[in-house]
Amino acid sequence: MTLPRFALTPGEPAGIGPDLCLLLAQHSQPYPLIAIASCDLLNERAAQLGVAVRALAVTPDAWPDAPAPAGTLYVWDTPLRNPVVAGQLDTANAAYVLETLTRAGEGCLNGDFAGMITAPVHKGVINEAGIAFSGHTEFLADLTHTQQVVMMLATRGLRVALVTTHLPLKDVAAAITAERLERVTRILHADLVHKFGIAAPRILVCGLNPHAGEGGHLGREEIEVIEPTLERLRADGLNLIGPLPADTLFTPKHLEHCDAVLAMYHDQGLPVLKYKGFGAAVNVTLGLPIIRTSVDHGTALDLAGSGKIDSGSLQVALETAYQMAESR
Repeated sequence: MTLPRFALTPGEPAGIGPDLCLLLAQHSQPYPLIAIASCDLLNERAAQLGVAVRALAVTPDAWPDAPAPAGTLYVWDTPLRNPVVAGQLDTANAAYVLETLTRAGEGCLNGDFAGMITAPVHKGVINEAGIAFSGHTEFLADLTHTQQVVMMLATRGLRVALVTTHLPLKDVAAAITAERLERVTRILHADLVHKFGIAAPRILVCGLNPHAGEGGHLGREEIEVIEPTLERLRADGLNLIGPLPADTLFTPKHLEHCDAVLAMYHDQGLPVLKYKGFGAAVNVTLGLPIIRTSVDHGTALDLAGSGKIDSGSLQVALETAYQMAESR
């Protein structure tokens, strides 16, 4: 039986993504893992770190069918535009970063890869290069022609999906429409079934307002939007509990038997998740026709090439992608 292959993109070349790839390569993986990166970059960073990892060049016409031995890393060589200095951003390499993502995404679409795992990119330097870019999620949605995607972060024992993501707080309430809430909830439910192998997911839903609106005294979004939408979805068989006050939802009593929490906005759900699992959490993009997981941290330019990093989040991202592919 041919083992599924996975793509790994190191993200911003001046950041810690290349370092993370090299740390992971010191140990064997259960599946063939293909780093889509510059061989020169990885060799130079390995020398800087004093890490004994050997790049094994691979190409689409001869993919490996077995995992790389410990101390080696399969690399689909993707040339840099400019040499890289760890910690120093260079707009010339923005196109390189997007080429690695395109190769990985298209490889997932055509069946070369069972999923893709991404190290962090630096959105600012890509935009400074004159390329409109708002993030991995939006880029992959465009690449796969996906209209609606959902951000979910997960750590051991907790998954949190978001109805809204990177919005000013003053705009959140208006963005929580019945249509948006229904789309996001259906995507979350469907991917828990089809990508995580959970036959009947149990989803806890946060209210928007303190005390979930307290019967309308602290806001009417629960009464006018959230509760009616959840009722319609329950009629279609979705197991949804809520809306619940967010300050008491994130307690063992409620979380013990749930498969995911649906938070209304970014800083409602993610502080709890990151407190529980920072450094060992994974960002999963739901709604895509492909599997994509990512780390829960940024490029850490100040740590690139220092050897003072932890690969825990990337390891969890790998494990999650493997589990999702197995569940499919």
